[in-house]
Amino acid sequence: MKKAVVVFSGGLDSVCTCVYLKSKFDLYGISFSYGQRSNQEIKSARKFTKILGLKEHKIIDLGFMRDLYGTTNVLTYSKPKLPSQFEYSIVVPIRNAVFLSIAAAWAFSLKAILVAFGAHVGDKNYPDCRPMFSKKIESALNEGEIDGIKLGLRRAITIWSPYRDNLSKSDMIKIGYKVLGNYVFKTWSCYSNKKFHCGKCESCNNRKLAFATAKIQDRTKYLNKVI
Repeated sequence: MKKAVVVFSGGLDSVCTCVYLKSKFDLYGISFSYGQRSNQEIKSARKFTKILGLKEHKIIDLGFMRDLYGTTNVLTYSKPKLPSQFEYSIVVPIRNAVFLSIAAAWAFSLKAILVAFGAHVGDKNYPDCRPMFSKKIESALNEGEIDGIKLGLRRAITIWSPYRDNLSKSDMIKIGYKVLGNYVFKTWSCYSNKKFHCGKCESCNNRKLAFATAKIQDRTKYLNKVI
């Protein structure tokens, strides 16, 4: 079977992306510890590596990124209050460019043909989630290995996300829930680092709204259920 590398946070989007691709690819997950507030993401990624039967899972330490961002980003700087709706302080500068470049390096080594990440149509506020970005970085990464591709030592890669196929978060939830059942509620979306989802941050609110749109009762444990 063909190989795909998935940027794998252990969140709802990346887990459902794996479910979507699993029948067509052998999946290799790659997670990043980039100084984010929540280390629950990595715990979730480890758990779902086993549940989904990924061929391999790598966790890459990029903790230095927190120092680069300094006080400019609320996901890596712990003092500001987490926004309940979108603010640009949530956008981690070129995070996906960094993640996808590293994932592509592994993909070229594996001779994988796909690098996937969980961006969907609801991520329109994030420049590095949009299909135009995916197409441009795909072109750049393949150009960076063009000689190896021509020699047959590498495979050209496609950078894919649900966004590129016009799929929403609720579309992906339906796909994930059909296969995973109640395990889908064990994914981690929250920006905070609590035992349960805070229920108040922008990501928790997006999660609750997506389950409601998908008409699936949300059994996620929230500290605060108000949207």
